[in-house]
Amino acid sequence: MSRRRFRLVAGALVVPLTVAAFAGVASAHGVTGSRFDAPIPLDLLFLGAGGTVGVTALFLSGGEIATGGSRRQARAFTIPDPAARALRYAGAGLFLAGVLAAQIVGVTGRQVAAENFATVFTWPVWFRGLALLAVLVGTPWPVLSPWLTIHRGLSWLEGKPVALLGAYPAWVGVAPALVGFVAMIGIVETLTVVPRSPRLTTVVISAYALAMVAGAALFGRAWLRKADPLAVFYRLFGRVAPIEVAREDGGYAVRARPPWRGCEKPVEGVAAVAFAIAMVYTVSFDGFANTDAYRDVLFSLRDLLDTGPETSTLVYLLGLAGFVAAFLVSVWVVERLGGGGRVEGGVDWRGATTAFAPTVLPIAAAYEVAHNYPYVLRSLGDLVGIVVPGLGPVDPLAGLPMSTFWGTQVVLIVLGHVFAVIAAHYVALDRYGTLADARRGHLPLVAIMIGYTVLSLWIISRPVVA
Repeated sequence: MSRRRFRLVAGALVVPLTVAAFAGVASAHGVTGSRFDAPIPLDLLFLGAGGTVGVTALFLSGGEIATGGSRRQARAFTIPDPAARALRYAGAGLFLAGVLAAQIVGVTGRQVAAENFATVFTWPVWFRGLALLAVLVGTPWPVLSPWLTIHRGLSWLEGKPVALLGAYPAWVGVAPALVGFVAMIGIVETLTVVPRSPRLTTVVISAYALAMVAGAALFGRAWLRKADPLAVFYRLFGRVAPIEVAREDGGYAVRARPPWRGCEKPVEGVAAVAFAIAMVYTVSFDGFANTDAYRDVLFSLRDLLDTGPETSTLVYLLGLAGFVAAFLVSVWVVERLGGGGRVEGGVDWRGATTAFAPTVLPIAAAYEVAHNYPYVLRSLGDLVGIVVPGLGPVDPLAGLPMSTFWGTQVVLIVLGHVFAVIAAHYVALDRYGTLADARRGHLPLVAIMIGYTVLSLWIISRPVVA
């Protein structure tokens, strides 16, 4: 790491750590009825956090920095191929067994969410736990996907890859995965009672499994890469991972890398752009949906439209459309100001959206970890109690001070936005060529990221309601 890059990272760490040190008790996901109480005014907290993001952008634009930064990565160690193969088989087999057990116990077991393997395993440990793992070390889904394991078994029985209708249509892209993510994560998990019902959870997973296995039988493994919402979800989060596991001759090399490095490569297609934005929006909406401010908005809209529970879905979809539209407009402004990617008749707006969309992933990853790590850890403890009844539930967070919990949330959210600013800066340099053009083009994104930093901290500072 160069001296200048070291100063950048060190400076990015100092302010959020200082802010966190002066923070007090806060509300959070799963801490019902708690109250925010900080020894410094919230306005100063928001100003300091937003200022950190802005100062990072100013620092980056203040001098010539190598486009894209150094691509060299330090290798930590190598996992030999026989050991990696054994881990893959064991992981795939155990996870498939867990999914099958959840389907059985979800129907036959006691219909109490906190005591049923199906609900405890599926929503917090599988959906959210693997997301946190992807943020740390890259996507685990190519190893653990039960649908891929089943397809491999079918292909082995057939003696050739199963794809009854041939190749997956390239023009479709990840559109099916986007629809599945919005439906399963954005609406079902966030806005319905399904996660609290073991039987309904098995219905959702059964429908998901049927769609994935049938699609893979028709279009092969490409379906599982492009159309599986969790595959795309974890793969995009894996771009932020500070640890990279890469295939090499004789095994797998494990390397450390900057968290923004994987966000400098464009995504493939407009649907992938919308997916990245949906990830940022959905985790924020999940946090907002637990506050009294959201309840006020929801009930006011219900009264206005004379509608029922479906109003929450309408609010989510309208907010998602607004987030996507705001990003598209901001990228159009970025492209106009940066003056890059010129084509006949105007700027390359489509290319700009696919280039800048990954730069928001550090924000999504940071909020995902900050918002859900207590939920995941406590659920892992509950799962241990379910699998080993004599042991009883284990609480990994027992004794954790609320001030520490709040501090980690502040640090994670601010660092996520800082890393997003760094990623966007390098993308702008690569795209527009000169520092002056990159600085002009980057400005609208910096403004949005500062605003979103304040919004994210405001959400986690709100009292949580039951």
